[in-house]
Amino acid sequence: MNQTAYRNIISGQDRRGTAGLLRLLLAGVSLPYGAAVRIRNGLYRCGILPTRRADVPVISVGNITTGGTGKTPLVIWLCRYLCQKGLRCAILTRGYKTSVGEMSDEPALLAKSCPDVEVVVDPDRWNGAKKAKARFGSEVLVLDDGYQHRGVARDLNILAVDATCPFGYEKLLPAGLLREPLSGLKRADVVVITRFDQADAKQISQIEQSIRRIAGDIPIARAVHRHTHAVSLTGQVLPLEQLKQKKLFVYCGVGNPQAFVHCLTQDGMTIVGTKFFNDHYSYSMRDVRAITAEARQSGAEMAVCTQKDWVKTAAFCKQMEDVVFGSLVMELDFAANADIITALIDKAIGQKQGKTML
Repeated sequence: MNQTAYRNIISGQDRRGTAGLLRLLLAGVSLPYGAAVRIRNGLYRCGILPTRRADVPVISVGNITTGGTGKTPLVIWLCRYLCQKGLRCAILTRGYKTSVGEMSDEPALLAKSCPDVEVVVDPDRWNGAKKAKARFGSEVLVLDDGYQHRGVARDLNILAVDATCPFGYEKLLPAGLLREPLSGLKRADVVVITRFDQADAKQISQIEQSIRRIAGDIPIARAVHRHTHAVSLTGQVLPLEQLKQKKLFVYCGVGNPQAFVHCLTQDGMTIVGTKFFNDHYSYSMRDVRAITAEARQSGAEMAVCTQKDWVKTAAFCKQMEDVVFGSLVMELDFAANADIITALIDKAIGQKQGKTML
């Protein structure tokens, strides 16, 4: 089942009888998953499962749902902020669908976007922390997708909540998109509502009320994803105003493709066709040929994708001559309470500066 069909089922948009039966089945499967998650969280809370603490600041960026909350742009923003303060920073990432030391789409994008930051790929975050210190002398550690990885203590827990689907249909995997019960919101030190411009004021207010009802009077910031420009296969930089004059075919393999397309529409782009793949999709030459054929058939002047997808498709795109390919460069921009975030980061850093790790 592809990702779009799955979302339609769990959201209730697919009202067919077979979809209803699938929802019942998924709800049954989510029961043992939920029990396992609650037991695990309880073991950490009671200290039975150990949480080890580094002697340098550890900042975690994560989410409570799966799939496309805008976490990666937030990690990039955080690392750039740390670098501006003159700190040696390392990102600790598990590297989804990769072996230790290898780089998949997200780690590769992080490395490219933050050239002064070391990216350490290891499913064992504690091992990654030791590598970051021994090899690079890292002064700050950033846990990418670290909210549920509780084996490493953090000095600041940043939770990203996507305004377009904030609570994963309020059901645990696989019946919904929640990785853990909503009570997990209580572990956050600060919440960043991403893509806040894709929801109206009433929806944002309801999201904030729901967060505070569970997590108390927690600081909440608002952020948007802004496309700044596109880069073609030849390295040509295309400003947004130039892109607005073109017919675009959009393809991507991300957790929330509709949010990506909606953002482009808000930017005033003309989209004549789309092709979506599952999150972290491993593209092949055959896939790129199919993208090329559909783009040509739709009358597109250019086929564009996210930076994550570009990491895995650029080499194939070089062999295509009929369609111009490129990637859209996106950055996170705070629309409210950025000063709260930076103050919390500075506090976390200040508490441990001058110490050695491990």
